[in-house]
Amino acid sequence: MTIFVDMDEVIADTYGAHIKIYNAEFNQQLNSQICMGSEVWQKVPEGHQESVRLHATRKGFFRDLNPINDSQEVLKDLSEKHEVYIASAAMQFPNSLEEKSNWLDEHFPFIPWKKRILCGDKHILFGDVLIDDRSYNLEQFSGRSILFTSPHNINDNSYERANNWFEIADKLL
Repeated sequence: MTIFVDMDEVIADTYGAHIKIYNAEFNQQLNSQICMGSEVWQKVPEGHQESVRLHATRKGFFRDLNPINDSQEVLKDLSEKHEVYIASAAMQFPNSLEEKSNWLDEHFPFIPWKKRILCGDKHILFGDVLIDDRSYNLEQFSGRSILFTSPHNINDNSYERANNWFEIADKLL
């Protein structure tokens, strides 16, 4: 089985990073519960929204992310049984190409560089499973689409859902 796994909000906690940076810069107490059903930038005052939108353009943003809970262990198990590829739409943020590769080397060394697809559009992917937090990435995928839960997508019921990596393990191992 060929499994494609998104990075941001599936194995890398970009949502939490946006909140952490926002709170530090504006001395706020924003948290993911407040943001449920929205993007982080949508839950901050209008005068701060552009700052949050630009976090991902900053050098180091993608390099310093925390792994999503249990993603390392489950992906290691999956990679021992299946063909696992990391597929991330990285072209929008050019700094992210090197940073994401280095981050994967550190946190997911068992996924070699040959199984990393840093692309602009995921419609080119052809395989058995795509795990992603964005419905628009799942729309054109011809295989099994699994929407990985993130605070921004909790109201989206259009795809099979996995709330955490243990649920991914139950579905695919």
